[in-house]
Order: sequence, then structure tokens, then C-alpha cells
Amino acid sequence: MEREIERQIEIIKKNTVEIIEENELREKLRKALSKNEPLKVKYGIDPTAPEIHLGHTVPIKKLHDFQMLGHKIIFLIGDFTARIGDPTGRKETRPILSPEEIKENLSNYKEQVSKILDIEKTEFVYNSEWLSKLNLEELIKLASIFTVAQILEREDFSERYREKKPIFLHEFLYPLLQGYDSYVLSADIEIGATEQKFNLLAGRTIQSSLGQEKQVVITMPILIGTDGKLKMSKTYKNHIPINTTPFDMFGKIMSIPDTIMEDYFSLLTDIKPLIYKNLIKENPRDAKAFLAKEIVKRFFSQKEAENAEKEFDRIFKEKEIPAEIPEVEVNCDIFGSDEIEVLELISKTGMVSSKSEGRRLISQKGVKIDGETVIDPYKKIKVKDGTIVKIGKRKFFKLKKS
Repeated sequence: MEREIERQIEIIKKNTVEIIEENELREKLRKALSKNEPLKVKYGIDPTAPEIHLGHTVPIKKLHDFQMLGHKIIFLIGDFTARIGDPTGRKETRPILSPEEIKENLSNYKEQVSKILDIEKTEFVYNSEWLSKLNLEELIKLASIFTVAQILEREDFSERYREKKPIFLHEFLYPLLQGYDSYVLSADIEIGATEQKFNLLAGRTIQSSLGQEKQVVITMPILIGTDGKLKMSKTYKNHIPINTTPFDMFGKIMSIPDTIMEDYFSLLTDIKPLIYKNLIKENPRDAKAFLAKEIVKRFFSQKEAENAEKEFDRIFKEKEIPAEIPEVEVNCDIFGSDEIEVLELISKTGMVSSKSEGRRLISQKGVKIDGETVIDPYKKIKVKDGTIVKIGKRKFFKLKKS
């Protein structure tokens, strides 16, 4: 049994930042093996956005490790806590989401998670099932477990307090409710990113206060986004969604700085360090292409990964346009003419999200019409069928008059 415990510990510890406490984890594994009962491993995610990105997959990949070891995965969807919004790492209060927004966001979560976990062996739970039923007396009892000083020790809250930025009472409730989730589920282990440490430890405190054995907390590294500076987040527009096209995923991985390549290899692939470190040392560009192909293969297929690489090379190495380009219909009657200002054209047809984004791209020489760089946003072009518009590095559109 001891050999099996050490084997599991070695797998569990890979890529983790901290295990609180490792001796407790060993004891839980010992009991689980002796009773032939799997450990309950909890991971929670709030549906504050419709996409799961590569940053989310770091802890989910650890869930996969536990699943392969025979333990029970409880994937908690925070459809109730999303109404509050996790204040972790926030310098300002999150906007409160409506039930409709939450429902829309979580509509395809299971499909995305199925790319990493065995869905048939994963239990999905929604914390609205119990949190919406908490009465005032129960909430007061939970609140009495923590002091205001303990909550204000959190870096995000203390920073906002020092800067005289508002902290609303409902934000104080978030770690209490996340911790209560662990109590309701009788979680043995909870996994989360390092920035979640306070919330994860709240689960241990609440379980202990309510007479339950404390969960083991496992923190995972935070994946840096494509900008190479900030954590991957849709908020920072540096994320790589997993629910995208193979080509888009490949291209975004190719855009990451060389300095964070090792982290991506380590956290997102199973390639051995000696192999990827040598690859990076010998040829960073080829190493990044290998990395991109490995990640695309994980979420799609070997063939899709190879096709994405070929298409990427065709466009960026050989300076060709893609084989398939989406058509954009341009109703010239709406514009009042078939000669249209470039900024109006790309913003009103949805090629860019806003006029401000269009101006920014044009100022950065990121817009081309039939291969010619646009430097004047108010330059007029005559709309013709087949005109190719390139936006940024990877987006191409073909105009069609309607």
C-alpha cells in the first residue's frame, strides 16, 4: 500500500505549487485505499464567461490525473456564486450577472470540459441547489466563523481598502460560500489556482468549524496569457479559448513570447522537460510550432493539428492568403455609395468589434486591402466582389456586394 501511496503522491505533486497539508493527503490516500473508496476531488468554476480557456485547463488537467488514479471528480459550476462575482485579484467590484447571462455562459461548459475529462465519470453539480436555500440564520452562523480582519488580510481587499476603493459586503460573502460548497460536498481535496488560496483555505476553516474533516488544498500555477505579462483572462484579451478553430488556437500559441514557452510545455503538455528544453535551445521557432501542434492535437486531433500548421506556414512563411476565407456581405445602399471609408467598412460589417479597435489596428498598420496597408482610416475604397481585407495577423475577409 505504501508504494501505491507514494506513486499517487508523485503524480499528484507534478506541476503543483503547494499542497496543504501533504501529510493529510497521505493519510486520506491511505484510508481511501484501505476502504477501496475514492477520494472526492472538488474543482469549482464560475460561469462568468462563455469560454473555458487554456488557463482553466491547468487545474482541470490535474483533475484528469486524479481521475486516472481512480478518484471521484466533482466539477462544481458556481451558478449561484457567479451572481456575486469572485473578488479574487480584482481591483474593483465585478458586475453582478443576471440568471440569463449565467445560463447562456454555462450552456456549453460540459462539452468543453469533455475535451479533458471523462464526462461519464465526472459529477457536475450546481451550487445554486444549496446556496439559494440558505436562510439568514445559517448565513449569520457562517459569517461568525471569520473576522473582518481576516477577510481584509486578502491582498485584493487590502489594496482596495488602502486606495479607498469601495468593497461591498456581498464580496465578503464569496469565500464563505465557496467554503460552504466544500462542506456540503464533503470534499476531501479542492484544487484551484494560486490566487484562489484564500478561498480554498476558507473551505478547510468552515469544514473544521462545522465538525467535518478538513479538505486538502492543492494550488496550481497561473498560466500567463499571450501578452507574456498578465494571467490568461478574457478580461485582458490575452486568452486562448479551447472552443475555437484549430487554426486560431495554433496561431495564438505561435504568438506567445519565447520566455513563457517552457511554462506552456510544462503545464499544457506531457512532453518531458529534457526534450522541450533542448528544442527551445536549438530553435525557438520550431519549438513553438511543435508546442502549438501538441496543444491543438490534445483538443482536436493529430490531423487537425497538422492542417493548422500547414495553413499557418502557408500564410506566414509563404505570405499566401488562406484557402478558405469567410465572405462579408456589403450592402452599399446602407452606406449610400459603393465607395466607403475603410473605418466605416470594417466596423459596420463586424470585421472589428468597434471603431476604436479599427482605428487602433489601422494606426498599427494592421489592416490591409488586397495586400496594401491602410494608413488613413478615412480613405475610401470602391467595394468589389472578391476584395480581400486582412485584419491583424490572422483574420481575412472576402467582400461581396449585396
